[in-house]
Amino acid sequence: MAIIMDTSTPFSADMKDLPKAYEASNIEADIYQKWEDSGAFNPDELLKLDPRYKDAEPYCIVLPPPNRTGNLHMGHAKTVAIEDILIRFHRMLGRKTYWVPGTDHAAIATQVKVEQQLIKQGIKDPRRELGREKFLEKVREFAQGSRDNIVSQCKAMGGSMDWKLEKYTLDEQRNRAVNQMFKMMHEDGLIERGYRVVNWDPRFKTTLSDDEVLHKETQAELITFKYDKDFPIAISTTRPETKFGDTAVAVNPDDKRYAQYVGQTFTANYCGKEITVKVVADKEVDMNFGTGALGVTPAHSMIDAEIAERHGLPMVQVINEEGCMKNEAGPEFFNLTTIEARKKAVQMLDDNGLVLERKDILQNLMVAERGGETVEQLPMFQWFVRVNKKFKLRQDTLRKWKKGDEATLKDLMRHSVESGQIRILPENQVKIYFHWVDNLRDWCISRQIWFGHQIPVWYKLQSDMYETYERDPDSFARTIRSLGNSPIVALEKPEGERWVQHPDTLDTWFSSGMWTFSTLGWPDENEWNKNRAYHPTDVLETGRDIIFFWVARMILMTTYALGEVPFNDAYLHGLVLDEKGRKMSKSLGNTIEPLEMIPKYGTDAVRLSLVMGTSPGMDQKLSEDKIKDFRNFTNKLWNISRFILQSTSRAVISTEDVGRLEKSLADKWILSKYYDVQNRVTQLLEQYQFSQAGELLRDFTWGDFADWYLEVAKIEKNKDAMLWHILPRLLKLWHPFMPFVTEYIWEVGKMGEQSLIVSEWPSGEMKDEGLVKDFEQVKNLITDLRRLRSENGVEPVKLVDFAVVADEASRRLIEENMEVVKAMSRAQSVTLVESIAEGWATAVSGTMTIGLDLAGAIDVAAEKSKLQKEIDGLKPYIASTEAKLQNKEFTSKAPEKVVAGMQAKLDEAKAKISALEERLTSLK
Repeated sequence: MAIIMDTSTPFSADMKDLPKAYEASNIEADIYQKWEDSGAFNPDELLKLDPRYKDAEPYCIVLPPPNRTGNLHMGHAKTVAIEDILIRFHRMLGRKTYWVPGTDHAAIATQVKVEQQLIKQGIKDPRRELGREKFLEKVREFAQGSRDNIVSQCKAMGGSMDWKLEKYTLDEQRNRAVNQMFKMMHEDGLIERGYRVVNWDPRFKTTLSDDEVLHKETQAELITFKYDKDFPIAISTTRPETKFGDTAVAVNPDDKRYAQYVGQTFTANYCGKEITVKVVADKEVDMNFGTGALGVTPAHSMIDAEIAERHGLPMVQVINEEGCMKNEAGPEFFNLTTIEARKKAVQMLDDNGLVLERKDILQNLMVAERGGETVEQLPMFQWFVRVNKKFKLRQDTLRKWKKGDEATLKDLMRHSVESGQIRILPENQVKIYFHWVDNLRDWCISRQIWFGHQIPVWYKLQSDMYETYERDPDSFARTIRSLGNSPIVALEKPEGERWVQHPDTLDTWFSSGMWTFSTLGWPDENEWNKNRAYHPTDVLETGRDIIFFWVARMILMTTYALGEVPFNDAYLHGLVLDEKGRKMSKSLGNTIEPLEMIPKYGTDAVRLSLVMGTSPGMDQKLSEDKIKDFRNFTNKLWNISRFILQSTSRAVISTEDVGRLEKSLADKWILSKYYDVQNRVTQLLEQYQFSQAGELLRDFTWGDFADWYLEVAKIEKNKDAMLWHILPRLLKLWHPFMPFVTEYIWEVGKMGEQSLIVSEWPSGEMKDEGLVKDFEQVKNLITDLRRLRSENGVEPVKLVDFAVVADEASRRLIEENMEVVKAMSRAQSVTLVESIAEGWATAVSGTMTIGLDLAGAIDVAAEKSKLQKEIDGLKPYIASTEAKLQNKEFTSKAPEKVVAGMQAKLDEAKAKISALEERLTSLK
């Protein structure tokens, strides 16, 4: 039997100076540097560390690239913690792990942040005053500073990714990929330029996708009115300033009130401006809402634009890109802001007796996610991805379609999940995903900002127009956007003169949607072939709040370009909230910053607080106290290990060999418990049940191993081999969760030739339910003996005499483990008897009866005095509380919650006094 014992020098001689408390801040930076230097983070260098990684199965996760807009928050920290658990776990399982690191330029989010900073510095219109290149220089400088912070924070969280392999959504390789994708989709008719109603941010002068628009509940006034005194139908609106653009009134075809007007066209004088309005019947109109008639404004509502398309209605734009009224609203309203125009229109309608009703309502106001400006819906030329248009597939796709078959992008998005090729976890998110896909409109991908991938579209200008462009390219951008001639889509600038690239940039999600495969080298053939085995990636782990922004778009882009899914599993975690369940924000002052918590409590404690005590996909409450509690557990693991290192001789023993050792009942019990936990933790991690795995490990470590087996080891002695069999394996199980403290213990304990990070994940089986039940019976007996002592007021250090009445099997079990029972219950003696002597305190322990000899165990007179004092203290409280609760005047006025609380406390006090009186009686 190969048990290697280091007995030449007591192992404790090397360990005598280990500190009593684990000081994370003194250790973590050095540990991380050693990991980095070793090459363990790089999949191509793993083979140098261990031959088992040769021809190993690949395992790949792409880091959801944090926006280069500032520091990481706790949501990002949670992502790093969860993904690092998965990477470390699979690396130890022997898989060739590649965690792709990177950051996101975040286009509009970053540009808006820089613009806001420059405005605070006194630059009122940063883009106009600085010009494109100088402004972009400021944005790049800010983005680089944010990037450096992000990298240092990911490292501080213990993220085991190689930042030398970093990707950036705006770097040269990603730009090639984006341009190639745009060109392919344009060739397939999936990207088109069209004149449509889009979401427009008047403050930052750019379009927004539906996902970048928030709906803010606000107070509004609903006006019911007629366009003029001769118009036969009344309508209702909260935005009378847009009604200059009405070209129809829509009614339900089943609404008999308006049947006579359907198909007729009326000319009305609306607030001094002549408008032409046709009455149309449309089944989407709710006849029970308002007047049952809807003023149709095709230029300023996507919903109204759809009605207009169904009925062939014209579009009249009355609001411009500045958020002010156009000439089309009439001279009295020209250049007014929408708010000013609204007030004026209502006043004019009121003065002419056209207002039928005014009432306050709550409405969902559309505001920009970045900056909070009210969003206008305006018609303009933009670039769109057509999600409902059939196209010919470029390759066999999703095991369903052959090359050349036709499908829509929506078809691909839906089949990816329906077929089980992508598993979304938790499962309740699947329904949300399908709802979003089914209601997805064509995706507006062009943005009127400068920071991002410039659209690979080129215009050849006439000489005079080109000269104008050269004099002022920035202000000429709007003219280029409105050009109706056909541009050229090209990866490079076309040959010849006077070619000008389209000034718009792409939606940031266009490049982020390609993240799983562009980071692996696509479309560069050599780089892509080198990394092809990593795709599809194994899991996408991210917050559930961006399932629409990112997850769905990754599926769209990848299935189109490659014909396969981007990842096998999508694991969506919940939001990190404060302890009151509120979203963390600087305005509320309730943020918990990772970099502030790590120096105070250590990275391991922060990681545990983010993954334990929460269910997949559910939001979690986080407080500093929770992090502090896990710091205490980190110290517990350190002290367990420190005790073993200082009090035993090191032993290296395999699972097979430990099975042949002579073992006590406690040994057999702890081995059976350990291997059960080991295999269950493995299964739980494979199922993304991080909290359950961590809680199972914590219960075993603190309870079974520390509170019981280590105490038994102090009594039975000669447990070195057992302790050294379990401790290294336990550290391996904890390593994905707590990488720093486990690696440090592994290192100071000299537990292996390799670092813990690349050690082999433990396996094996050793289980005996019968032996487990036997020791559990001994445990329960000790617990009940301790409780009997406590209930009878025996001082913890005092040795006492116990008696036990038990059946033959239990007697034999107690006799075989008598030394442990006596020591752990602080007993002078434990006698097996037929019955408990009179005058002894008794209790039941399972099928046994236990007794405690009180003679000499306690000072009876002092104990009686103490009990009487407690009883006397409770009586006045009970009497006064009963009187209050019997007072109907009090109970009728007091809040129900207060009354219920008082009743609960009264019941508790009565139960306590009853127990005290019973105890007092037993002492007489």
